[in-house]
Amino acid sequence: FTPYATIKDIFGLSIFLLLFGYFVFFNPNALGHADNYIEANPLVTPPHIVPEWYYLPFYAILRAVPDKLGGVIAMFGAIAVLFVLTWLDRSEIRSARFRPWYRQFFFIFVACCLGLGYLGAMPAEGGYVIASRILTVYYFAHFLIILPLLGLFEPLRPLPESISKAVL
Repeated sequence: FTPYATIKDIFGLSIFLLLFGYFVFFNPNALGHADNYIEANPLVTPPHIVPEWYYLPFYAILRAVPDKLGGVIAMFGAIAVLFVLTWLDRSEIRSARFRPWYRQFFFIFVACCLGLGYLGAMPAEGGYVIASRILTVYYFAHFLIILPLLGLFEPLRPLPESISKAVL
């Protein structure tokens, strides 16, 4: 680890800032939902209200629970579980490079979050509700069950000598 940024880091940051600047200054409405741009009519309730794209997974968790208070608790619990993540992952090594099982479960978790984002944009009816309930259960199970068990039972790859060797 060096405290200095490499050329690759600077290049990646500049590409990100260019893309970010494009969306902020030239095309801020590109990622918005089309229903959010319909002129408001106080006499008509919209058939399908959709939040912004970055809230869609939490909106799907909110709608997955049939009880209103339970849905709100689950939605805020989905955010609160991220704050206790440090204590839930009890593995000696935090890098996914040396934890093969964790890497597989991480990609399943990413697919779960993408699925929740898709289901948050769909109407709350039929199979969409069932799928969002299944993905909500997996979302919480990933943090509260899978991560602690992986820390206990996962076989770790050996660390390279440069990391495991004492400095002095």
